[in-house]
Amino acid sequence: MIHLTWASLRPRKPIPGQGLLDPSVTRMRVHPGDLDMYLHVNNGAYLQMMDVARSHLIADIDGFSRLGDRKWYPVVASSTVKYKRSLKLGDRFEITTRLLGWDERVVYIEQVFTCRGNVYATGWVAGRFLGPDGVRVPAPDVVALMGPDTPSVSPELPDDVAAWARAVDVAHREHDRA
Repeated sequence: MIHLTWASLRPRKPIPGQGLLDPSVTRMRVHPGDLDMYLHVNNGAYLQMMDVARSHLIADIDGFSRLGDRKWYPVVASSTVKYKRSLKLGDRFEITTRLLGWDERVVYIEQVFTCRGNVYATGWVAGRFLGPDGVRVPAPDVVALMGPDTPSVSPELPDDVAAWARAVDVAHREHDRA
C-alpha cells in the first residue's frame, strides 16, 4: 500500500511525448512483505503491484492533473491474472502496462510482469472512472481527456480479452447507458 499511496499522491513526472496507447514501464523489486508463506509473491501482492503500475501509466501522460480538475478517479471493475512463474525475494522485475482499448463502460488494460527476459504473469483489468458524485464517467470521455491525440475510436480488442470482458459481464451492452 505504501507504493500505491506514493505513486498516487506523489506521482512520477510525465514522460514528454508519451501517448495514452504507448506502453508504460514500471520497475520494481520483490520485498519481504510481498511474499506468502511459500516464499513467493502472494497473488494479492500482484494486484497491488498492478495498481501501482496503472498509477504510473496515468502519471506518464500527466493524467493526475487532468483527472483532478474534474475530480474523476479510477476503480477496477474486474481483473484477472494468469501466473506462469513465481517471483521471489529480491527479484527485480518490470510491469509493462498498456491500454488495449475501451467501450462505453470501461477501459481495458493489459499488464505483463517480466523478470530476466521471461513473462512471469499477465493481468487484464477492466477499469472504470467515477465522478465526485460516484456516477460512472463514460470511458470515451476519459480517453478524450487523457489522450487528446488518441483516436476517438478504440482499437479492436484482442479476441481473448473481448471474450473475457463478456464472460465477466463488464463489456458494454447495447441497452446500457453510460
